[in-house]
Amino acid sequence: MKFKNFICFNALLIMTLNIHAELLLNDSDKLNLPLPLPYNGIEYSDVEINNFLDESIKNNLQPIIIFGGNWCPDCRIFAGTLDMSSIKKFIDEKFRVLHIDVGRYDINMNLMELFGIPPEKGVPRVLVFDLERNLINNSSTTEWTTARDRDPQEIFNFIQSMAQ
Repeated sequence: MKFKNFICFNALLIMTLNIHAELLLNDSDKLNLPLPLPYNGIEYSDVEINNFLDESIKNNLQPIIIFGGNWCPDCRIFAGTLDMSSIKKFIDEKFRVLHIDVGRYDINMNLMELFGIPPEKGVPRVLVFDLERNLINNSSTTEWTTARDRDPQEIFNFIQSMAQ
């Protein structure tokens, strides 16, 4: 009887630990070529950004804003990684993403200031918000400017760590 209780307890413990484990990519998760071109040249207003945040939260999805440009390999690799099937499924369940084009650092740069981020060069700039409109990665918005040197699992782990 003690052995049976021991097995049941350990099985429950393992299941509990697994709930908080990071999801792992599998062999079908590959970076598809050609890489996406997610930036569309649209200039956004403060009102449009606030509407995006409000609509996302209203639908119980955490907003993610990604500043970048289609000329930037790191931006395209980051976007392509987010499009991998396992990552996309996870994002679609928990987040809403808006890609904001910075052109050649000549459009939409002022929008970073809305969130207390200096409009410096270096993209992608990834901003993740909680469901109360708080920027939760304020100190690491430039972390993915080296996306080409990063493993897709590392990007996925970051996304998972931001989910509430």
